[in-house]
Amino acid sequence: MRAALSFGLAVAAFAAALPAHGEGIDVARQSYLANLLTQDCGSCHGLTMKGGLGPALLPAALAERDDAVLVETILDGRPGTPMPPWRFELSQQEAAWLVARLREGVR
Repeated sequence: MRAALSFGLAVAAFAAALPAHGEGIDVARQSYLANLLTQDCGSCHGLTMKGGLGPALLPAALAERDDAVLVETILDGRPGTPMPPWRFELSQQEAAWLVARLREGVR
């Protein structure tokens, strides 16, 4: 129980430290990220994000997922699966921006 509480507090602190949606990401970079979401993420998760090689990334499919976990999944990938790490290309702020876009159902 303590471990779960500690993890929950850590996740909450992480989420609170994330910048507001799009804050500090210039328009050109946002355009690049939107294209990355459609093309690169879409190549595995489906161009409509309904799933494919990877799971669906529609708002309903993400509803029970924590933002901090999704950001870490984007940055570090999922070992043992085809999900690659994107930390070499994306900042934590940019990964959070992608999660926000997915939650809004925007590609």
